[in-house]
Amino acid sequence: MLPIDLTGKRAFVAGIADDHGYGWAICKALAAAGAEISVGTWPPVLSLLQKSLERDRLDLDLPGGAKMKIAKIYPLDAAFDAPEDVPAELREDKRYKDLSGYTISEAAEAYKQDHGEQSLDVLVHSLANGPEVKKPLLETSRKGYLAALSASAYSLISLVQRFGPLMRPGGAIVSLTYMASERVIPGYGGGMSSAKAALESDTRVLAFEAGRKWNVRVNTVSAGPLPSRAAKAIGTIELLLDYYKKNSALPENNTAADVGHAAAFLCSPLGAGITGTTVYVDKGYHSMGMEPEALAGAQS
Repeated sequence: MLPIDLTGKRAFVAGIADDHGYGWAICKALAAAGAEISVGTWPPVLSLLQKSLERDRLDLDLPGGAKMKIAKIYPLDAAFDAPEDVPAELREDKRYKDLSGYTISEAAEAYKQDHGEQSLDVLVHSLANGPEVKKPLLETSRKGYLAALSASAYSLISLVQRFGPLMRPGGAIVSLTYMASERVIPGYGGGMSSAKAALESDTRVLAFEAGRKWNVRVNTVSAGPLPSRAAKAIGTIELLLDYYKKNSALPENNTAADVGHAAAFLCSPLGAGITGTTVYVDKGYHSMGMEPEALAGAQS
């Protein structure tokens, strides 16, 4: 038996808002492998996540009847690197004014104060936001485009800058990307496709730079569509799910657990030789160049 064993390892998963998305599935997979889980949560949903956890309303079930434990929830707004970057009006917003320490540098410092130097083994970037995602690229404003790149791509660079010094040699960093980085997905606009392309390019460069500086690996997982709350907000998720199911090499949709397990593998010693790579977890959709139904129709 060759298990994924992360016993004694610590993971920080940035971008957890609920128990429906890929980030949560990664948390569960890492926890099932034995890792201690801490998460970074966007301030506007921090209270809701904390209350849901306290009231046992989250899916914490692990194989064998165990329950996932979250060591700590850190407030984290990945659009800001340091306190001076936060606009005055946002600091006074009711969702922020009672909070402090939610920029990336402050979250890293808080984690360091809690655990010490070289105390982190796994860093997960599960962050994406495009305020104009429903707009075609031709209608996207400069502000909306740059906001998408800031929150969805540059945030990875900033996280690695601040959390990299806290990572133990041999650690692993993983992010989530999407096929829109290399193919046209109508309806996925606002600069989000550009942000995912940047994320994948940055993954390769960071794999080299962070690998040489701290001896950590950097990869990204290109996942198929999932009917998460964020995806449903875009409005085309059911169409995407149906299309993927009909046209993937395996005629089915991937699950959140599929992605969680792949990420856990990449972050484990079993993935020690993999870095700078985009790993596809989409039932083989990315490898297809023609609709199977089109071929069946031509042969009939």
